[in-house]
Amino acid sequence: MKKIDSNTPLIELFRLDTFQKKALAKLRISSVRDLLYHFPTHYGDTSEMRNIGTLAAGETAVVFGKISRLTMSKSFRTKIAMATAVVEDESGRIQCVWFNQPYLAKMVMEGAYVRIEGKVSERRSKLGELYFSNPKIEVVGKLPIGVGDSLFGKAGERNAAHTLYPVYPESQGITSNWMYYAMQKIFKSGMLGDFIDPIPADILKKYHLPPLRTALIWIHAPLRKEDAEVARKRFAFEEIFFIQLEKRLARREYEQNPAWKIEIDKPDKIDKRNDAPKKNSVEKFIARFPFEMTEAQRHAISAILADFAKGHAMARLLEGDVGSGKTAVAATAAYAVVTKKLQVAYMCPTEILASQHFESFIKYFSHLGIQIGLITGSGCHKFPSKVNPKGWTDISRTQLLTWTANGEISILVGTHALIQKTVTFKNLALAIIDEQHRFGTNQRAELIRKSAAQIKGKKIGPQKIPIKTPLPHLLSMTATPIPRTLALTIYGDLDLTLLDAMPAGRKPIITEIVSPAPLARQATYEKIRAELALGRQAYIICPRIDEPDPAKETAIEAKSVTEEAVRLKTTIFPDYKVGILHGKMKSDDKDKVMLDFKTGKIDILCATSVVEVGVNVPNATVIVIEGSERFGLAQLHQLRGRVIRSEHQAYCYVFTGSGGTNRNNGNNNTKKPTAKTAARLKALITAKNGFELAEYDLAQRGAGALSGGKQWGISDIAMDALKNIKMVEAARTEAQNIVDNDSSFVRHHIIAAEIAHRTKKIVHFE
Repeated sequence: MKKIDSNTPLIELFRLDTFQKKALAKLRISSVRDLLYHFPTHYGDTSEMRNIGTLAAGETAVVFGKISRLTMSKSFRTKIAMATAVVEDESGRIQCVWFNQPYLAKMVMEGAYVRIEGKVSERRSKLGELYFSNPKIEVVGKLPIGVGDSLFGKAGERNAAHTLYPVYPESQGITSNWMYYAMQKIFKSGMLGDFIDPIPADILKKYHLPPLRTALIWIHAPLRKEDAEVARKRFAFEEIFFIQLEKRLARREYEQNPAWKIEIDKPDKIDKRNDAPKKNSVEKFIARFPFEMTEAQRHAISAILADFAKGHAMARLLEGDVGSGKTAVAATAAYAVVTKKLQVAYMCPTEILASQHFESFIKYFSHLGIQIGLITGSGCHKFPSKVNPKGWTDISRTQLLTWTANGEISILVGTHALIQKTVTFKNLALAIIDEQHRFGTNQRAELIRKSAAQIKGKKIGPQKIPIKTPLPHLLSMTATPIPRTLALTIYGDLDLTLLDAMPAGRKPIITEIVSPAPLARQATYEKIRAELALGRQAYIICPRIDEPDPAKETAIEAKSVTEEAVRLKTTIFPDYKVGILHGKMKSDDKDKVMLDFKTGKIDILCATSVVEVGVNVPNATVIVIEGSERFGLAQLHQLRGRVIRSEHQAYCYVFTGSGGTNRNNGNNNTKKPTAKTAARLKALITAKNGFELAEYDLAQRGAGALSGGKQWGISDIAMDALKNIKMVEAARTEAQNIVDNDSSFVRHHIIAAEIAHRTKKIVHFE
């Protein structure tokens, strides 16, 4: 018989039907190792399970018993298909009813032992008669854990009964109970003794972490909840540790390649006539901005210029709150490059944002006489125009690509179109990526390799980029608030620079939480009307595009852009022009709406969260967010940032309640938010900046609720660990020590094998 090891496919151990195979594939489980690393979400306790005879109406309970009288039928009045059954233990019996799930009567065998979990209801027609309504049901092969044998020995041994049972993430076709007994079979095979721990023993000892075999038993079959918590801590450390190792390796390999060395001109000599201070060319460029740079911006620029002069490629993430001045920092970095006759590429996630940056760079660089290009899916522009030296002109894609390849275009701004194979540069020295989190590692690598002279030679990173000429410096930017622990983990190959101050003259935004009461909303509309009367503009953000289907009982009640725009125009603001913007519109239509809003042809823009990133309309000073409980705090903060674009006072009105409408009378839904939701929204007012909000979201809602948890490629167990800055820093430190002292893993071959396995399993972390 073939020996079982961690790579053994599950199909060799278990008889799997078609549904189980599909379910396991959906959960990304194919081998023994995958199953062992599929951790429980929580644990039930059979010592707290209820006897049927003690149940009361209104409570949620778990019971174990024998099932009988399985039938399929239809309800007497509504004719809804349903399944019914009776579950019995030594204390009594209770009926279970499953509406719209008649198939359950065929899936469970008469007389089987089952676990039932759900809400206990009382029949209206027969007071005192209880039943389970749509409970969760699992067939159990034998008595619950704690009654009989356990992985730790028989109940009662070690002075404690083994009463905890794991509850796993499921998929249709595979139950949590199946996973538990599959784990038992694997554990009883004795294969855990052959497992090699990928974390060095000295690191485990240093941070008081259990070895792999112990941790696997504790997380899947804990005797105490404390054991499970220690095991989760160990596996969280393990995942973050290996992410840090991969990031550190990528950074080290990146830095070993040659890069453009850019040194700034020395300051001019002091003018003795007026004793003017010395200024180098960059400082003179900064002096042209129509605002005073913050200390945070100056610090960021100094760090970037220092990187330019080192001789190896910069890899830096500029993390700045909405309106903190990241574009000005990027423009200054670009100036240092183009004045050396080198090129800059600036990649943006949307055409709207790319067009805005193209226009901004024209203002910043028009005095230099350099050529600036824009490339998007909709077309190409070039500045300056031969006909109008102060403006831009449309040009063909072929012509723009030719001028970029021969070096005539100094700065090329664009969307994903920048990374097409046909786009090449002569001397690309700086690649800037705006809203970094919207691009993957592969896309970042594609932009870095955009030099026509980069031919066969050295290779870098997992994408194996061929390098011969100098690498461009990389400046990534994001306005999305990211907790420090998450930033240190997912961007471990980048140096972090934080812009934590707002430009002088910006007034703090006034944020108000508005209750669903009609009078409260009407008062808010009057405040908005006062702003519109001053010539200002407003955003109205809705959670959905169209009204839900009234025939669907499960339809989410939330205000839609289409219906709200009509209501605003006809009943609230009939004297003002209302526009609509959402993600399903064609690109040209979206551009036209944004242009009309930007030029003042539209007073009120009713939109979805499509305006969350990069939309810059300084005259817009008011934003209303409907159904605010449907957005995360980071997203609410991003939306609010749309109106922090000028020195005018800005207002954000956060409307609570579902924002839906009563279809019978048209009145607003007045359902009040829960206490937890109210506390979360209140943080919008009390938090000083977006980073503080992100930390609050992480602490209060849990890492699983953070936007991008799945996007980062980090498991739930590791995301939970991101609440612990000490753990992240410890994993980062240990990873750096290993890579710096043994980058070829001569003394750490087990780590090298583990990295190879994880690289195959996980595509990227962004």
